[in-house]
Amino acid sequence: MKGIITVLGKDKVGIIAKVCTYLAEHNLNILDISQTIVQDYFNMMMIVDISAPSKSFEAIVEDLQRVGEEIGVEIKLQHEDIFNIMHRI
Repeated sequence: MKGIITVLGKDKVGIIAKVCTYLAEHNLNILDISQTIVQDYFNMMMIVDISAPSKSFEAIVEDLQRVGEEIGVEIKLQHEDIFNIMHRI
């Protein structure tokens, strides 16, 4: 099972490190990652394996939101299927 993580906000040191550390601590493997910075705004999208997390999906969603609040960015995690349905053109 895959999840999509999006991270948006003002660029600063440590965003990737903080997110990746959380993922590693909760057994979420990064399958693909893309990040850009446009005029001081950070945008990252990750595809992660969510088939064997150490917590429930809902708890991880809440934790990532808190991590985002701590570092001043918005972090969202969605199931891949939900993401695809929401972003269908």
